[in-house]
Amino acid sequence: MEEKPEGISIEVTEVAGRQQELLEAFGECQSGHCTCPTDEYEKLAGLEVSPGPDDVVLRLKAKRGTKFDPGEIASCLDYTLAKVEEQ
Repeated sequence: MEEKPEGISIEVTEVAGRQQELLEAFGECQSGHCTCPTDEYEKLAGLEVSPGPDDVVLRLKAKRGTKFDPGEIASCLDYTLAKVEEQ
């Protein structure tokens, strides 16, 4: 996880074979249907999801005047990864 002034960039690695499920889960967040147990979503201005051969890169852009809590974002990521593992 890399914090930047405009938001956070996250690289989820070693996801070969689970990419489609992860893209669907992150797509829910992109479309406003995030189920993560955090209110960090209220700070989200944009989410870019870029799949690679064995990874997925997320770029979260914060709304002007807000800053993400990295601990909350990590919890949300853990929640999403666990949700995908259950499928």
